[in-house]
Amino acid sequence: MSGKPKLHYFNGRGRMESIRWLLAAAGVEFEECFLETKDDLTKLQKDGSLLFQQVPMVEIDGMKMVQSRAISNYIATKYNLYGKDLKERALIDMYVEAIIDLNELLMTHTFQPADKKEQHFATIVDKATNRYFPVYEKVLKDHGQDFLVGNRFSRADVQLLETLLMAEECKPDILAKFPLLQSFKARISNIPTIKKFLQPGSQRKPPLQEKDVPKLMKIFH
Repeated sequence: MSGKPKLHYFNGRGRMESIRWLLAAAGVEFEECFLETKDDLTKLQKDGSLLFQQVPMVEIDGMKMVQSRAISNYIATKYNLYGKDLKERALIDMYVEAIIDLNELLMTHTFQPADKKEQHFATIVDKATNRYFPVYEKVLKDHGQDFLVGNRFSRADVQLLETLLMAEECKPDILAKFPLLQSFKARISNIPTIKKFLQPGSQRKPPLQEKDVPKLMKIFH
């Protein structure tokens, strides 16, 4: 049996993508088992692999872990991406929880009905540029380091970069008023493990397209 973590999810971003990012940032190779049909999901549910009957699920260190935050916390702790002490971990948690809020908005855009898409896009831009990005810009300014927390790379940096890139896919000039976030994006993108993950042919997934939605609905509903 391979010692690599094994990720069970559909062949797309969703709630597994941040987990892929964390593993890649830590330089950890992983395998993926893609759900293609409703039967694939049902099989996992029936054999007891899914504690709460849902994915993402990651097989790691003899466990079948579910709940994306729990999985991410475990990976971040195991691979030293979770700060050096309790206070740093608290900061990382605060920053990451807000990143997740914005990430969820970005992730659900494709699923919006046609008559709601424009308003949803406006909400994304408003919250990104008025609520979230100004905070991270200020954190970087006040902290004066290359990273968000302490003076070393953490999951907060990984997950902020992931979400900045998603936001730029949505609106290419969304970082125009945030020079420190632009510098942060360039700097973190150049960390060797991240640089590798950003190359074509990696296990990073492309943005979800509207044509993919019916297939997903068949698997999960």
